[in-house]
Amino acid sequence: MFDGYDSCSEDTSSSSSSEESEEEVAPLPSNLPIIKNNGQVYTYPDGKSGMATCEMCGMVGVRDAFYSKTKRFCSVSCSRSYSSNSKKASILARLQGKPPTKKAKVLQKQPLVAKLAAYAQYQATLQNQAKTKAAVSMEGFSWGNYINSNSFIAAPVTCFKHAPMGTCWGDISENVRVEVPNTDCSLPTKVFWIAGIVKLAGYNALLRYEGFENDSGLDFWCNICGSDIHPVGWCAASGKPLVPPRTIQHKYTNWKAFLVKRLTGAKTLPPDFSQKVSESMQYPFKPCMRVEVVDKRHLCRTRVAVVESVIGGRLRLVYEESEDRTDDFWCHMHSPLIHHIGWSRSIGHRFKRSDITKKQDGHFDTPPHLFAKVKEVDQSGEWFKEGMKLEAIDPLNLSTICVATIRKVLADGFLMIGIDGSEAADGSDWFCYHAASPSIFPVGFCEINMIELTPPRGYTKLPFKWFDYLRETGSIAAPVKLFNKDVPNHGFRVGMKLEAVDLMEPRLICVATVTRIIHRLLRIHFDGWEEEYDQWVDCESPDLYPVGWCQLTGYQLQPPASQSSRENQSGSSKQKKKAKSQQYKGHKKMTTLQLKEELLDGEDYNFLQGASDQESNGSANFYIKQEP
Repeated sequence: MFDGYDSCSEDTSSSSSSEESEEEVAPLPSNLPIIKNNGQVYTYPDGKSGMATCEMCGMVGVRDAFYSKTKRFCSVSCSRSYSSNSKKASILARLQGKPPTKKAKVLQKQPLVAKLAAYAQYQATLQNQAKTKAAVSMEGFSWGNYINSNSFIAAPVTCFKHAPMGTCWGDISENVRVEVPNTDCSLPTKVFWIAGIVKLAGYNALLRYEGFENDSGLDFWCNICGSDIHPVGWCAASGKPLVPPRTIQHKYTNWKAFLVKRLTGAKTLPPDFSQKVSESMQYPFKPCMRVEVVDKRHLCRTRVAVVESVIGGRLRLVYEESEDRTDDFWCHMHSPLIHHIGWSRSIGHRFKRSDITKKQDGHFDTPPHLFAKVKEVDQSGEWFKEGMKLEAIDPLNLSTICVATIRKVLADGFLMIGIDGSEAADGSDWFCYHAASPSIFPVGFCEINMIELTPPRGYTKLPFKWFDYLRETGSIAAPVKLFNKDVPNHGFRVGMKLEAVDLMEPRLICVATVTRIIHRLLRIHFDGWEEEYDQWVDCESPDLYPVGWCQLTGYQLQPPASQSSRENQSGSSKQKKKAKSQQYKGHKKMTTLQLKEELLDGEDYNFLQGASDQESNGSANFYIKQEP
């Protein structure tokens, strides 16, 4: 095991490669794609080259068509407006998250606009750091620093069965030893040393080189699934030298004996750990596969889409009729929103036929067995019926649970559901949930678990009471026994950090926190943003990931909003909280990135008290008992 140890002395006069790299500044993202929002165009990282962004209005266009030699503005009027001191002040205030002046009419209530402003501020921060030669990462955000400075706890990898290594993480924990590159040396070749895990945060581990004892001066964070992390013994098998860090090289004369003593009985990674990581990151979905996916503009129907790319199991789907391939939709391969070709017809779901009469060259139907399996149900006995009432998470505003009605019963246990008081006359805003979905609940679920239930829009008899509403509408509640009561031992705890998809803008994955746990239901808060952007998500949702998932898969992580933005927003948040009542809040267009900036202006029921915000897993009495 220790044959790879090399006791050669280092040339201390030469500067280390790691020190040189610390002075290098990662380049800023230079290419920005187009994101449309109610006719206006904004920018975001990782786009195509040849584009320019107007510094006044945010319009994106071809660089050569922009005004002036610097190509900073899209028109003469924008150039002149920008020169106004009042406009400069308004723009600066907007980027810093301050309330806009009367002259600067900025709709800050929309999450996309706010997040783009935060990103612009983050870019400015990077530029300032670059001027001072400070070392910053490409993303401008470090999970390690964020967790260390706030003493946060991250959700363990085992909470995410759909994520890489989620089912085979094993007993990786603190004090496990690994072999990692030694950055505290000045040798011209890459050398390694033993380190122990001091703290785990998802895939990320805080490591300390052997020999430093209680000295945390050179502790460092890394992704435990990275290519440079190896089990103890790998260097010996690979012929790589083990060299002690320069800082502690003088502490011992016989480092081999030191390692033997320290590592006897210690745990390390399994020998096939890297192979398991690689295997768990192989995904069956491939580009050019055809699927049926929800129509993001009309949730009541599905459309054919083609897999454009696969990143960490997440699919970028392009609707088949999109000629410029920009009409896309992001979701995980295990999402309940995608199905095999022919699914809609088989269960009686509405489907938008494509104008394309035949499949394009290279496109092929995805095999049905690749899709997530739904729970088999028996519809022959007592079952859901049209008109029954229930409570459901609004897919257009995931922060709310609303009064809802079953509008149509489909085959294989699927239901079409509408939100009371806000349905379109043609049913175009109905949405499909399976009967076993964790997003639908029996009447009374919110009251028992102290969750605010959103009543129908226009309903004035407040506070809302189910008994009165059922009597007034002549409706009946869906039987409690038909709902999914399974509560897995998920392992989440309130306060845990993770990376979560912002389902209002499903291409974005953000730094997030679990703030409430109601059995299997999690309340996800996006760090730095107001509570109105929180989302109710199931504990087994494929849209939740461990800390470090974005780094592991190469996906871009959205950092939290800046502290100044949070302080400026806190005042308005408190005012909104005070004014909060059981009134319909309006839809947030989750399913499209082309967001519209709409400001929308019989029986007794004995409730069984259930536990709320449970930190222990397992089922509880959170359904109601219907007395005859």
